Amino acid sequence: MTAPAHLRVSLDVSAVPAEPAGAGRYTLELAAALAGRADVDLVLFARHGDGARWRALGDHGGVHHPQVLAVAPRTRPVRLAWEQAHLPRLLRLAHPDVHHGPHYTMPERAKRPVVVTVHDCTFFDHPEWHERTKVVLFRRAIEVAARKAAVVVCVSQTTADRLAEVCPPAGAVVVAPHGVDHGRFRPDEPHPGADGDALAALGIAATRPYVLFLGTLEPRKDVPTLVRAFDALAASNPDALLVVAGRPGWGAEEVARALAAGQHLDGRVVRCGYVPDEAVPALLRKAAVVAYPSLVEGYGLPALEALACGAPLVTTSGTAMAELAGDAAVLVPPGSAAELAGALEAVLSGADRPACEDRRHLGLEVAAGCTWEASAAAHVDAYRLAVH
Repeated sequence: MTAPAHLRVSLDVSAVPAEPAGAGRYTLELAAALAGRADVDLVLFARHGDGARWRALGDHGGVHHPQVLAVAPRTRPVRLAWEQAHLPRLLRLAHPDVHHGPHYTMPERAKRPVVVTVHDCTFFDHPEWHERTKVVLFRRAIEVAARKAAVVVCVSQTTADRLAEVCPPAGAVVVAPHGVDHGRFRPDEPHPGADGDALAALGIAATRPYVLFLGTLEPRKDVPTLVRAFDALAASNPDALLVVAGRPGWGAEEVARALAAGQHLDGRVVRCGYVPDEAVPALLRKAAVVAYPSLVEGYGLPALEALACGAPLVTTSGTAMAELAGDAAVLVPPGSAAELAGALEAVLSGADRPACEDRRHLGLEVAAGCTWEASAAAHVDAYRLAVH
């Protein structure tokens, strides 16, 4: 079977929360980029009451508005049951050429070719990082996708390599890296004073240098190691702050314990919680250094966004972030507070300034090649491969 020149694609967006991060952000950006393609007719399956934001995708450079079916239940357990019991029938009615499950799961009885995105394999490698119910659910989902999906999309080569070891897919595998919105994530602020205003609204003094972490607070992010690293350098950098931006996830109490154990952290840590989309680029641009010490990631989108904003980046070796950033970031061993502290100290003190500037230029070059349009094109290749 030859894939048609114009593809009708259905995309399950029912798992995307009101405040998306990680896989939710990926799904939102992918849907917007697909809506902007003339060769894709997009059908979106959304949650009840969540149709408006998805219908609006065509308002922002889309070729046409996607068809939005706001039919999925709102709670996860019922929604997952709906995917198996009711989505196959809806797919027969919508008649897409291919269906895409962007968050591990798929309707097992679908009569259409299915593409599934696998973001990482931590449900197998580190079950202790997740709620027990999620481990059972997503291990099985990945196993099903590996057996039944026509194509598995992996967001990095790191994930694809690990999936081949843990659960080798029977079908094709396409690596489709994330992109970055260069209209928002750029090294210059949109107008003078905008970034300072954004920081002030978050309670951050723009005159003080800060180390920034951006992401959900969960075990894999290893924020406790960052807290210990900052505590070690705080005395020698009396003006520096640690800014922790992101909502608490499962296991976030470890961060609170690390903060309580610090010796030099009084008045030195700003916890922003979930940061509105419009404030994130300002946080990155104004950071003295962005620390992304995650132990394992499928991709690590905040690392790419930091590079696009020209921010110095310290992240972990042997990870998807190292795959992405290469020589544009300082790489330290995962879990090493001492080496993380040393890398952050070098940037904060200016001792690393010439090399830091070289990395900044290289980071801007790396980020320039990463767009959501390029990511969508790789996904369309996966869709055509599934239909073929």
